[in-house]
Amino acid sequence: MKKTAIVFGGSGYIGRNMLSVFVKEKLFEQYIVCDLNELKGFEEESRVTYFKIDVRNKIILELNNLDRKGSWIFNFAAIHREPGHEFHEYFDTNIPGAKNVTQFGTASGIKNIYFTSSIAPYGRSLDKRTEDSNLYPETGYGISKALAEKIHLLWLAQDSSRRLIIVRPSVIFGPKDPGNVYRMISAIKKGTFVLPDGGKVIKAYAYIYGLIDSILFTMGQSDEYILYNYAENPLVPLNEMTGIVKDQFGYNKPVLKVPVKMLAIIAFFLGGILKFFGKTTDIHPVRVKKAGFPTNIEPRYLIDSGFNFKYDFKSALIHWNEVSPEDF
Repeated sequence: MKKTAIVFGGSGYIGRNMLSVFVKEKLFEQYIVCDLNELKGFEEESRVTYFKIDVRNKIILELNNLDRKGSWIFNFAAIHREPGHEFHEYFDTNIPGAKNVTQFGTASGIKNIYFTSSIAPYGRSLDKRTEDSNLYPETGYGISKALAEKIHLLWLAQDSSRRLIIVRPSVIFGPKDPGNVYRMISAIKKGTFVLPDGGKVIKAYAYIYGLIDSILFTMGQSDEYILYNYAENPLVPLNEMTGIVKDQFGYNKPVLKVPVKMLAIIAFFLGGILKFFGKTTDIHPVRVKKAGFPTNIEPRYLIDSGFNFKYDFKSALIHWNEVSPEDF
């Protein structure tokens, strides 16, 4: 009987990085990666097998000699980029995906699921949001993720021998990730970064290696159900983050401070002009508004459980530069 990790959405950023750690630590005997996009970087690893699977459809996988009690399903599959999709697309993927993955869990008899939700269901969060806070999702992504959580909870309720871990991660960053934090660092380096409303807001962030530490930590607990936020602890506001970046990398170009409304107007007209000339830009009104959107998230479960947060923002940048200096 083989202890197996089945990773839906495993070709994505979280999946690849988690897989690297799991394979190195020999946590499972075999790894089944299911994704629409081909898995790269594990061609020489005999324990890793890739299947092209669309979670919007019924999932059919034939697995032999499966240790159902010791195996885990990891559900990372989702449409998440904002902007980048129509409102309905978040529901067309994230809801059927949750249903089909949990139905596969039932059919396979695997007793454990780890699901990545998001902090998006909290909505705007000037005040701290913990796992006990009410949800006020404002976007298609946030609403669809809140509903997907409920689908996973229904799966858990059907069998008392099952385990479910749901994580609500904040903005994830790290080596080789071209996302929000990397864009901020690149803009600071070029002297094109603008602090919305002076940068006093808290924008929760999660270093990829810290998130993986939390996955291992929660899997090692005995609770049948764990819901937890993942953000680094403590967090610093956006203006302090820019200062840390400048100090760490020796960048000395100025950072401007402009009201969010003005930034959104500039982004709208700039995007229109560039589009007219057949060019694209990362400067988008939705992305600008998100930059000023407060996400003050507290990982209360992990704090109370004694989790060791290794990566404050400065420590994360130091580690990132050590493992992937070419990013900078």
